[in-house]
Amino acid sequence: MARPVPAAAAKEIVVVRAAAEAVRRGHPWVWREAIARGRGGGDALVTGSEVQVIGEDGSDVGRGVADASSPIALRMWTAGRAPIDASLVAGRIASALALRARLFADGRTNAYRVLHGEGDRLPGYVVDRYGPVAVLRVDGDGALARMDAFVPPLWDALKAAGVCTLVHRSSVKGAATPERATLRGEPAPDALDVREHGMPFVVDLARGQKTGAFLDQRENRRRVGELARDRRVLNLFSYAGGFSVAAALGGARHVTSVDVAANAHATAQASFRLAGIDPKQHAFAAADAFAFLERAKREGQRWDLVVSDPPSFAPSEKARARALAAYRTLHRACVDVLAPGGIFCAASCSSHVDATAFVATLDDAALGTDRLRLLELFGPPPDHPTIAGWPEGRYLKFAVLA
Repeated sequence: MARPVPAAAAKEIVVVRAAAEAVRRGHPWVWREAIARGRGGGDALVTGSEVQVIGEDGSDVGRGVADASSPIALRMWTAGRAPIDASLVAGRIASALALRARLFADGRTNAYRVLHGEGDRLPGYVVDRYGPVAVLRVDGDGALARMDAFVPPLWDALKAAGVCTLVHRSSVKGAATPERATLRGEPAPDALDVREHGMPFVVDLARGQKTGAFLDQRENRRRVGELARDRRVLNLFSYAGGFSVAAALGGARHVTSVDVAANAHATAQASFRLAGIDPKQHAFAAADAFAFLERAKREGQRWDLVVSDPPSFAPSEKARARALAAYRTLHRACVDVLAPGGIFCAASCSSHVDATAFVATLDDAALGTDRLRLLELFGPPPDHPTIAGWPEGRYLKFAVLA
């Protein structure tokens, strides 16, 4: 982080009552339209600067970091007038790593989220660990402006935990793959073998999405493995094949992986081989999932277990209605190829679609049948913690129906 702004010098911004109450409940964001007035005005916020938030009643609400270009004008760090200083940052990093050490003490998982941004009260900073390599992603220009001073305490904690490399990954508009820079330690390999609950898989650190893999589905992959025995499995939006490998290791008779990105299948097949499974005994289709389902229905194909894990259909609140319609269409198409007695696993990573709205896309009317029951509904795993007063943090939904 940049050198902390002295407490007396922190710019003061007044926010409306509803925003102040939300922050006091733990919500980590102040939207730009929630700024009532400020000394110098909300438009004078300097990206990366420390800001004191004041309620309309004059009370001290907390301290945040400004982002002049984002609809999220402030990401909150502390309550009252507590400063955002080096000891606070180091302490929260240490607390996050200590939690993961307890969560993964059995050593069967070495790929997990180390820092979960707002959920670990470190707004804007996400770190995933893949064995000896840690990958940092930064969300928002405010966090990016303070990254240079955030890295040293982060590296100290990671190195003490056995990490050998810290990489920063950033998305570049128009680029096919993210930019990758080694911040500390040895150069990172392009690909790495890791494990979760003992299941081996390959992570593409050079071309993979996000930090390289979607670690938030780890517990759900294990659940699919438990459900897959003696079943024919269809994995839609399969990406690097995590659900497919879990199903095959779980005893599936056959697994069909469908993803529009043909390159992702190469990583999936490498994971199959790493797990001792011949990928030639299974199917990998480079196709649009909707088109694949339409063709499969027409040809009378059926699967005993269907997994649907699409990318976010609702990148913004404005897209919510369209996303719900897309989920209903997708889920009806999935059920149309589900064999009698089959299991349907439906996922959503759209933060703008809450669990209640998502489950509504799986009701009898949406699916066109009354033969399915909702057995289980899972959220994010414990290495992706959230804050009770921040519902947007509970973005992941995974429903199991039979």
